[in-house]
Order: sequence, then structure tokens, then C-alpha cells
Amino acid sequence: MLVVTRSLEPAAAGAFFTATALCLMLAGVVRLDTGNGLVHALARNRSASRNGGRRLVRGVLAPVAALASLAGAGVAVAAGPLAGLTGVPGGVWVVLAAALPFVALSDVLICATRGLGTMRPTLLLAGAVQPLGQLALVTAAVLAGAPPPVLAAAWALPSVVGAVLAAVRLRGLGPYDVGEVGAFWRHTAPRSAAAAVQSVFQRLDVVIVALLAGPAAAAVYTAATRFKVLGQLAGQGLAQAAQARLVRALAEGDLDGARVVYRTTTRWLVVLTWPLWLGYAALAPWLLPLFGSAYAGGGAIALVLSATMMVATACGMVDVVLVAGGRTAASLANVTTAVAVTVVLDVLLVPAHGALGAALGWSGGVLVKNLLPAVQVHRRYGLRPFGLGRSVEGAKAAEGVRAAS
Repeated sequence: MLVVTRSLEPAAAGAFFTATALCLMLAGVVRLDTGNGLVHALARNRSASRNGGRRLVRGVLAPVAALASLAGAGVAVAAGPLAGLTGVPGGVWVVLAAALPFVALSDVLICATRGLGTMRPTLLLAGAVQPLGQLALVTAAVLAGAPPPVLAAAWALPSVVGAVLAAVRLRGLGPYDVGEVGAFWRHTAPRSAAAAVQSVFQRLDVVIVALLAGPAAAAVYTAATRFKVLGQLAGQGLAQAAQARLVRALAEGDLDGARVVYRTTTRWLVVLTWPLWLGYAALAPWLLPLFGSAYAGGGAIALVLSATMMVATACGMVDVVLVAGGRTAASLANVTTAVAVTVVLDVLLVPAHGALGAALGWSGGVLVKNLLPAVQVHRRYGLRPFGLGRSVEGAKAAEGVRAAS
């Protein structure tokens, strides 16, 4: 990101960030959460089957590839209007439209290898080949003064390579059995909508800023909010470690055990991320100019980001608790509400306040996304992110859970 912001004008950098954000958002939607579905299906169906690989390709990968190709074709056809709306050259949209199926499938294929019990493709492809390839190719394109479509191709090419290498590795792990395709989609479909909405929530703000305030404001917003990825990594790691324990505890009505896991992970989140947010808020006037002089005015965005993430962290992994308890419909409703709040606030605030307005809109969405499930978790299970001992509400909730089970 530093290479792009230091080498390109804010408008050109913002166009690049807007286009890649929309590509990643569409890829997250058309994946239909098949990556997580394949991890579940392949891990459960360990018995070898000569037809398992065919079911995987025809019943799982084919719909994703078809949907991604359809979405890519739509982007290519709308390249002209998109260029007028966002300031991103039409050639960039054509390149990303062609790359969209590979961007979507690379993640799905890597997840499939993980479902077969190997982490090596995840570490090598998702952790090294793709990010380092993007860094090298985008840097070379920028230094060579390449036009925007070539810059977009440099960003997308590692995903193409990653998809091909993951497919080769997956074929080498066979034979394998994905199970019945109908059973796969019955398990995956309810989470597909939630995954799609979550993908939109993660990146929609960048696109809205470009539409309402222009690519330059989108570049400032992207640079100022880039540090939130660091805090999200800590949350993802703790969620992966705690999810299975929460599922077991809530299924058995063991709210004391669930309470311990919930509060322990919340404390660790605070310990690990609050120093980061406080430090970023304090050092933003010196950190943001590293992206270029045009980004020095993003200090207010950094303050909004830091304060919001501190509140969200203090709520703990409330959405993980909801999903672990089987409340997937409530989780979907919460994320959908958060997206709606973000869009409404962005439309109201971005025209007048630019990138800061987008930060405030994103903040409103994040607070809704965390505070709503916090209230629901407390009412349903009597769980709070902090506190000592077993509450009266928790005891009553435990009795209700046991009675319902």
C-alpha cells in the first residue's frame, strides 16, 4: 500500500483501492461461503470415493465459477458507467472482471485443501505466494509507470497463479469425498447470505467514498483505516481457537464454561489490541504522512477508528457466541442492520465531510454490529464480556437453556 500511495497521485491511488475493494467484495459474495462449507464437508467425509472429486467440481466449484463469471461479465459490460461513477478507468474494470473468477476460486480451493488436513497450501499460497506476488508485481508496475489496467493486472495475477496451484495440489490430495451435493448446500446455504453481507460490510465504505467524494478521498480513507486489519487478525485467531469450546459449552447448557471462554477471550482481545489503538490514535499525525503528504489530514479518521475498535473489542466475540449457539438468523439480521446503518450514514455524511464522514458511517455500522449481539447474548445466555462470578440472569438463562434442550 505504501508503494501505491507514495508513487501515485491520491486520485490514481484511490481509483486503484476502489477497484480492488469492489473486486474483493464481489468475490466474497459469489463464493457463497463454499470455502467453509468444503472444510466441513471434506473433514467429515474422509472415506475415499471415486466420484467424490467429480461431485466437488460439478456441484460446488462449478456454481461458484459460473456465478463469478456472470458477475465478471456484468462488470465488463458496465465498465463505461462504472468509470464515470468512480473515476476508475474502464480498462481497469475489464481486467478485474476477467480476474474475478480466479480471485473467488483461489480462496475456495485453498480452503478445500485445508479440509483434507493440510495447512501447507494455506501458509504457502495464501500467506506467501499471493501477498508477496502482489507486492512484487504492483511495485514493478508502479515503478515502470504502467497504465492503470496493467497495475490492476499486476494485482490480480497472483490470484490466478494461486488458483491454479491450489487446484493442482487439491487434485494431488485425492481421492476424496465431498459427500452428497444436496447435503453440502443444505449446510452451506444458510451461511452464504451471512458471508455475502459480511463481505459487503467489510469493503462497501471504500466504494461509497469513491462514488460520493471521489477517488482522492477514497485513498485518504483507505490509508487511514488500513491499521484496523492488525486488530482484526488478533480477533480471528482467538475466534478460531475458542469457537469449538463455545459450541460444546452452549450445546450442553454449560453457561459457566461459556462464560469463562467469552470473558477470557474478551480480556485477551483488550490486552492485545487496546495498546495498538491507543498508539495509533496518538501517533497518527506522524504515521499517516508516511503514505504521502496528501494523507496527513487523516488524523480525525484515525481517532474515530481507534475509539470505535476499542468499543467493539470490549464487547468481545459476541457474534461468535451467537453462531456457536445456533443463532445464525440473528447474526445475519445484525450484520444486515449494520450494513444498512453504514449506507444511510455514508449517504448523509460523505458528501459534506468526505473521508471523515465515511469513517463515522463505518463507525456507526461497527457499533451496531457489536452492541446488538452483546444485548442478545446477555438476554439469551446471561453472558457479559466482563465481571466476576455467576449472575442471577446467567443462572436463569442456564435453566432456560437446559429446559429447552
